Amino acid sequence: MADLTALLADIVGRTHLLTGDAISEDYGHDEALTIPPQRPAYLAKPATADEVAALLKTATEHHIPVTARGSGCGLSGAAQPVADGLLISFERMNAIVEIDTDNHVAVVQPGVTLTELDAETARVGLSYTVYPGELSSSVGGNVGTNAGGMRAVKYGVTRHNVLGLQAVLPTGEIIRTGGKMSKISTGYDLTQLIIGSEGTLALATEITVKLVPRPAHSVTVLAPFDDFDQVMAAVPKLISSGLNPTIVEYIDNVVMAAIVNAEKLELGVPEEIRDTCAAYLVVALESNHTDRLDEDAAALGELLSDWGALDAYVLQGNSARRLIVARENVFWTAKAIGADDIIDVVVPRASMPEFLRKARDIAMAEGVGMSGCGHAGDGNVHGVLFCKHPETRKKLLTEIFAVGMALGGAISGEHGVGRAKADYFCELEDPAKLALMRRIKHSFDPAGILNPGVVFAQQHP
Repeated sequence: MADLTALLADIVGRTHLLTGDAISEDYGHDEALTIPPQRPAYLAKPATADEVAALLKTATEHHIPVTARGSGCGLSGAAQPVADGLLISFERMNAIVEIDTDNHVAVVQPGVTLTELDAETARVGLSYTVYPGELSSSVGGNVGTNAGGMRAVKYGVTRHNVLGLQAVLPTGEIIRTGGKMSKISTGYDLTQLIIGSEGTLALATEITVKLVPRPAHSVTVLAPFDDFDQVMAAVPKLISSGLNPTIVEYIDNVVMAAIVNAEKLELGVPEEIRDTCAAYLVVALESNHTDRLDEDAAALGELLSDWGALDAYVLQGNSARRLIVARENVFWTAKAIGADDIIDVVVPRASMPEFLRKARDIAMAEGVGMSGCGHAGDGNVHGVLFCKHPETRKKLLTEIFAVGMALGGAISGEHGVGRAKADYFCELEDPAKLALMRRIKHSFDPAGILNPGVVFAQQHP
């Protein structure tokens, strides 16, 4: 161990390599609710791609498992290190290398947070449009999990907004994929293969992201419904309306009551409506022209009423901003009220009502509470489970995931498989697809050092 410590310290400098108890407990976990923390043997903080390459080459030679960490706010345990392993933190690789206004791209290092990138792009009237629930998350972490968020209904998820990567292979080779162009048809698309691989194939050390012009004005409309199926039935009609919404979210009454109470929100919804509604639809529109935005908001209100909404409340300024922020932070609200697990299933948009009915029936049969919200525009359900018994919870999740997959969906829409869902993924996924994924993993990482136990359950090397 002393020899390996010296080798690693020579790469990043002695002040940027920590071992044992010198490593803060915060580095031993991300925000997954069901994965216990685990302190790594080594914590390295590289400053360059060359240092990352040297770390990975050394780890491969010594068969040391490696986990990458951005901001540590993932929800599936993919950033939890291995006890005898090396944790690579990208906190020192946090430079915005370039904002290219001619090509509408930014080039950033993986440790840059979304808050930092948003502030810099705002200066030139542009925006990076991936906004998952935590803006302190890093761009590198978003690449690892293919993060989505509320604006995916209009702008897509991370893989739709990353044009190229500099990445380091476990063998220490540095490669570049893609670039500043929006299309490429030359060989395999390695950029897309690495995005969403949760640190199991390669580590991104520089990321080229797409930027779009930042709209000058926005408005948020809140619509309560007394029938949950009406909320779901309204979604495809809304998407087809031509209004091109930026956000289409549903929030059930339990979650809405929790976030209103936690954030002390005043949304102008009368008590009698709050008491009778089953769920809310939250729709955001944006435009560079206030008159057009006002017309679209009025048209949206009329449509929502036709589709069964009890009313429609136009929120602007601080009220709208606080509601969107509260929805983005709903995980922290769920955690505060004692949630035991978070469901991140994605299904075809039109299948959401059927999935939610069946999932709730499964939970109710076991006497388990399930509430939630989700990205209604793209079929991503974020269910909150209240179930203390591990075996019951495992049974419930297996059945709920199976329902989602039977409807043409997937276990995770944006949080990733990580360690938390690896067992379910390996049990329920097509064996032929799993075998192919393992062969791809072996091609990138023949020594198997990158994030063992993530995506593929530990018993399936």
